Amino acid sequence: MTGAVYAQPGSAARFDWGLAGAAELGRVCAVLVVVDVLSFTTTVEVAVGRGMRVHPFPWGEQAADYARRVGAIVATGRRQVTAAHPWSLSPAALSRAPVVSDLVLPSPNGSAISAAASATGIPVVAANLRNARAVGRWLLRQGYGSTDDPIGVIAAGERWPDGSLRPSVEDQLGAASVLDALSGAPGGLSVEAAMALAALASTPDVPAAIRGCVSGRELIESGFAEDVEIAVRLGCSTVVPVLRQGVFSAA
Repeated sequence: MTGAVYAQPGSAARFDWGLAGAAELGRVCAVLVVVDVLSFTTTVEVAVGRGMRVHPFPWGEQAADYARRVGAIVATGRRQVTAAHPWSLSPAALSRAPVVSDLVLPSPNGSAISAAASATGIPVVAANLRNARAVGRWLLRQGYGSTDDPIGVIAAGERWPDGSLRPSVEDQLGAASVLDALSGAPGGLSVEAAMALAALASTPDVPAAIRGCVSGRELIESGFAEDVEIAVRLGCSTVVPVLRQGVFSAA
């Protein structure tokens, strides 16, 4: 019985962090929502909005081999973009790159979580600050958000140098934005979800908070301020990327 409490039973919308949190909620929820604002799920939404199918894949050299097997282009890290290969994890770069039918998009956080969650067979949705409201509406229209069909919202977080989870402001606020859209669900929010939502309610300027947090400053100081600006365009997108059979496409 003790272990069962980690799944936050009795609530329609639940919240947790990282790969372990996704594994826990993936056992009991009808759908998972993954939030990795800077930048995996923002990049997925940009790509899917342009008509691309996105294959999540854990970070590593095997991504290129997988892309060859499925006939896809593999995205690079931000700093590896060239004129000949403009596809990367950067949403700014990907918004200008030529459209391809299939893109393998590796990342150590959101992509790895999405790929692992996909193995459970339940739908996985990519959410961010741009499409959070649309994701919430879609989930409720699909009949999710009851104690029988609960929604698990996962903030991906970042990594410390030793590989451990670093909870991040941008993903907590992104996840809370989805939970805000779900706050009317009949089964209510778990305490964990309600606490995440409270952080959003106490943040008067979400874009400023993202620009000023560790992850935002890291990208801005590394020359990728445009990626941050794309990510903080609140509510600008109606694209709902859903991962089924290993591929994100528009719901």
